[in-house]
Amino acid sequence: MASEELPSQFDVVILGTGLTESVIAAACSRVGQSVLHLDRRTYYAGNWASFTFNGLLSWIEDYKNQEEVNTTESEQAWSSLMEEGEDVLPLRSVDSSISNIVVYCYASEEEENEEEAQPSATSSEAVSEETNEASTEAQDMAITDGSTETVKTQNTEDEVSEPIEEQHDISDSSQSQEENEQQPIGSPADPPVEVKKKITYQTLLNEGRRFNIDLVSKLMYSRGALVDLLIKSNVSRYAEFKNISRILTCRNEKVEQVPCSRADVFASKQLTVVEKRMLMKFLTFCLDFEQHPEEYQDHSEKPFREFLKIKKLTENLQDFVLHSIAIVTQETLTEEGLKATQHFLRCLGRYGNTPFLFPLYGLGEIPQCFCRMCAVFGGIYCLRHSVQCLVVDKASDKVKAVIDTRGQRISCSYFVVEDSYIRDEQRRSTAHGQISRAVLITDRSVLTSESDQQISLVTVPPLDSSSPAVRMVELCSSSMTCMPGTYLVHLNCSSSNSAQEDLAPVVSRLFHVPSVPGEEPSEDPEESIKPSVLWVMYFNMRDTSDLDNSSYSLPSNVHVCTGPDSNLGSDYSIKLAESVFHQLLPDEEFCPPAPNPEDIIYDGEGPQAEGAGFDQTNNTEADQNQAEEESAAVETDSSDPAEKIDGVAQETPLESAQTPLSEE
Repeated sequence: MASEELPSQFDVVILGTGLTESVIAAACSRVGQSVLHLDRRTYYAGNWASFTFNGLLSWIEDYKNQEEVNTTESEQAWSSLMEEGEDVLPLRSVDSSISNIVVYCYASEEEENEEEAQPSATSSEAVSEETNEASTEAQDMAITDGSTETVKTQNTEDEVSEPIEEQHDISDSSQSQEENEQQPIGSPADPPVEVKKKITYQTLLNEGRRFNIDLVSKLMYSRGALVDLLIKSNVSRYAEFKNISRILTCRNEKVEQVPCSRADVFASKQLTVVEKRMLMKFLTFCLDFEQHPEEYQDHSEKPFREFLKIKKLTENLQDFVLHSIAIVTQETLTEEGLKATQHFLRCLGRYGNTPFLFPLYGLGEIPQCFCRMCAVFGGIYCLRHSVQCLVVDKASDKVKAVIDTRGQRISCSYFVVEDSYIRDEQRRSTAHGQISRAVLITDRSVLTSESDQQISLVTVPPLDSSSPAVRMVELCSSSMTCMPGTYLVHLNCSSSNSAQEDLAPVVSRLFHVPSVPGEEPSEDPEESIKPSVLWVMYFNMRDTSDLDNSSYSLPSNVHVCTGPDSNLGSDYSIKLAESVFHQLLPDEEFCPPAPNPEDIIYDGEGPQAEGAGFDQTNNTEADQNQAEEESAAVETDSSDPAEKIDGVAQETPLESAQTPLSEE
């Protein structure tokens, strides 16, 4: 369809394929609206995207080499498409939401087949040198320039050369508190004797397709808005998830496990008997704190940290609650901190011993799942295809059409757009926050245990009063985000400086950072047990989550989606999507369940039953098989319903099954 024109009329045109825009697209398509979903990029998910290692290197180069289109020349072409009483509103043609990209490679540059390690004389290289050496292998999605296509999931089973059965031979269920007793960073419980193969830069390039590197770092609360929406809409069948197996913190230069459940608290050897009682009493209070307003109302407008002191929690317990359980800042007010603690506790036990889930193959899968739902119900998708300008009716001050990058005029009733497409002159305020991000590839976990397949959330309290707390997510190879023998580590905090200035001190504190590529850790016991950094990227991402539609000088039927926020969960993005949907279609249900393919009933005379939402017209066996392949999730390894909670297999030792989410 690359050479064909698009239809000239849609109910909703959506620009950008981030999570919020994709949810809105799916919700509109599901209730019968005609949807055109465009993105100027060559990949789905925008700033929520996941890349292979080679794809990320190519993305960095492409991002730095963007050029703004000359609108003066374009306006001359638009004039022939305008009618009397209309005005044009141009949009940005390039993305400026990411800045300060800095990349260093610390992996040895020697060839993989060399037996003797030769020290490199070169210092850590900037990204431009790395990407020239990198393979120009395209991202996992095969995209035709400007093509219109049905959504495909970015990763398929045949892209993983090693059998997936290996996931089920490991134990990434939460370890007992005794097994994860306080240990120095990287210290093993029982040091293995085997000699690990050295990972070089060439190894990372050759195994690049094993990596799925997210631009954002988030987890999914098991009772959060995103998980609830995935279950309600049946979109969860398009993806699979793993439990976060442990929550860690860095205290006194050591990484240790945070006791959050009752069993963890009483099994902990890090806490005194008095501290255990204090913590249990406080957590019990938080579960139903609304029933005891006299306990907190006088302090509701004071910092949560002060309230913890009033409750006589020790400094140790205050850090646990503030940074690892509530996961809030020093400035967070008491009532908000209590709600965050309560939310954490209520999420415990739904799918595992921690409150969090992570999608296999990375967070970029989630926007694609909603795009897939939109496409199933008739939405049209075009990548490398954008909107040059909006056609505004002067009388009503509403957008009545858009002009795309091919010069076609397309009429629409509503226009939804990602914030990065908006020009500065169309903003009433250009002030916004920033998120500091670092992505590391390392050779081992920050806290080794009997299983090397742990997915960990690590909180690092502020190094000093002027620095922010840092949140870290460490992913193992069974999450399908990195090659075996490596870990993918995401660091995240609110920006006070550039990402490198904010996060490099934390990286140096937790990891061995070689002074030259391929350098081995020193013999210093504290340094030698740290994981080694093989590759690292720092960058800042714009955070416009404090803005709303009143922050923009735009027509009333234009709705702006403000991109990822700095929080750990995705509740903000889902609530924004629901809010925009109800502004567009106030009388419609938000994301009603999509029918399972096996539940679709055909009348046998050709047209399908009303409301089925698929284009097939014959109830042939081949059609049904194709629909099942499109929508059915991968079968679970457990056939015993007793082993499941809410449809998600519970991980037991020597078993780590991933299954679709389901409603209670």
